[in-house]
Amino acid sequence: MALSNSFFFLEALSLFFHKIFSKKLRLSTSAVHRKYQNHQSPAKLPVAGDDKVLIFNVEEALLKPTSPFFFSYFMLVAFEAGGLLRATALLMSYPLVRLVGQEMGLKIMVMISFFGVKKESFRIGSSVLPKFFLNDVGLEAFEALKRGGTRIGFTNVFPQVMIESFLRDYLEIEMVVGRDLKVFCGYFVGLMDEKVKLCSLSHLIDEQQESYGSQKKGNLIGICGSQKSYHFQLLSSICNEIYVVSEVERKRWKRLPRDKFPKPLVFHDGRLALNPTPLNTLALFMWLPFALILVLVRIFVSVLLPDNLRIPINAFSGMRLTVSIPTKKTKFDDNHDRNSQGLLYVCNHRTLLDPLYISAALKINNPLAVTYSLSPISEFFSPIRTVRLTRNRSQDATLMAKSLSDGNLIVCPEGTTCREPYLLRFSPLFSEVGAEIVPVANDTHVSMFYGTTASGFKCFDPIFFLMNPSPSYTIKKLDMADGLFASDGDKKATRFDVANFVQREIGKALEFECTKLTRREKYLILAGNEGIVH
Repeated sequence: MALSNSFFFLEALSLFFHKIFSKKLRLSTSAVHRKYQNHQSPAKLPVAGDDKVLIFNVEEALLKPTSPFFFSYFMLVAFEAGGLLRATALLMSYPLVRLVGQEMGLKIMVMISFFGVKKESFRIGSSVLPKFFLNDVGLEAFEALKRGGTRIGFTNVFPQVMIESFLRDYLEIEMVVGRDLKVFCGYFVGLMDEKVKLCSLSHLIDEQQESYGSQKKGNLIGICGSQKSYHFQLLSSICNEIYVVSEVERKRWKRLPRDKFPKPLVFHDGRLALNPTPLNTLALFMWLPFALILVLVRIFVSVLLPDNLRIPINAFSGMRLTVSIPTKKTKFDDNHDRNSQGLLYVCNHRTLLDPLYISAALKINNPLAVTYSLSPISEFFSPIRTVRLTRNRSQDATLMAKSLSDGNLIVCPEGTTCREPYLLRFSPLFSEVGAEIVPVANDTHVSMFYGTTASGFKCFDPIFFLMNPSPSYTIKKLDMADGLFASDGDKKATRFDVANFVQREIGKALEFECTKLTRREKYLILAGNEGIVH
């Protein structure tokens, strides 16, 4: 009896203290709520000023809600850096990730995605992820961040290597704080540091204030999620004001349009074209067995069957081709039969299949395609003839002139593919070898896989393109342009004038933006090399 009375007394005492402390906690929380209740949305940020330092949480104050626990971004890392088996393991672990909660689920996804990946060769954060992050940026959040003089982004979800390039290079965020991945012998071991602590942010802010003097002290503004979150408690002790973003508000955000990107996204790599949410990834894996069979059928039909059978069978399999040819007659149409040379078709470069589609769409007789870094396997299986350039100007000019004398020549003067609606700089070499040039504008659309790569195996590019359920091509034949040999009068056009003119005409037909970017710049950004093939 005495023992039971003791237990009863202790239970009553613990209940008494619990009520006291919980009451104090509620009073403290309500006080904080009163302090920040007028700052419920980053849309209500004060007038912009260079003296403002905005400290924001990436996953709660910048990105729209996507797949739970941001699964899709880790699936991109698993698929692009680790391959199909690693991606399958991550997908199979998804129910467990949802069951154990965010922090433990995050550790599981990081372990599967990064374990054994070489740190030195990891470029997914700069070549693949920025495209998908930009697609999920909220317009309202981005407009709010533009009002700060200095922006500091921190995240407790993404490792630093996943988020830093996107924030610094494409959103021009001055400082990024994330969780580091542990490395052993140059390889990620799949373990992260603990959550971003107050000391990390405080130290970074102190350095920032010292670099600018005292003018920014007292102007620290935090943006995060709900007041119950860890990030709110983290910012409340160092910021003068905190703006809270609710989950409902984030869902109403508009996506940041392409024309508002601080830096245009011209280059990106990776095979996946769709956002790999759990459902999308499951659908993709279910499609793969059918896709491999479909690729074999499409290749067999395209290479071995005649046109009267190839066209309807390919259309039935889901392949789409749209052709546009000018209706008005040009002097080229009257004189090309008397020209001793073949025809020089100049096109922008979307995939390795460009010459095949153009020759089939425009019914070009005896076509010859100019290549540079084409895989020997692709050259072997190519149904049309190919000639490999050397990147030596005089040798390539002679080679192209000889090829033109033997038949029709298809040239992609960009020198490399570009997925986005931009045109790279056209090499002017083609303008010196052909008197009459036929510009051809072409565009592609895929839904699952990209048919190009900068860092992967190029021999698989056509296979990945054909694995899409319904890959499409749009071919537009444009009016003839004069090359250098056809220029007459007192003032002759230079080779650069001709190349720029053809680029502008193709860009106008496709509504693409013309740039001065080159193959070298693309490979430096995506692969860390100059794209030189030995």
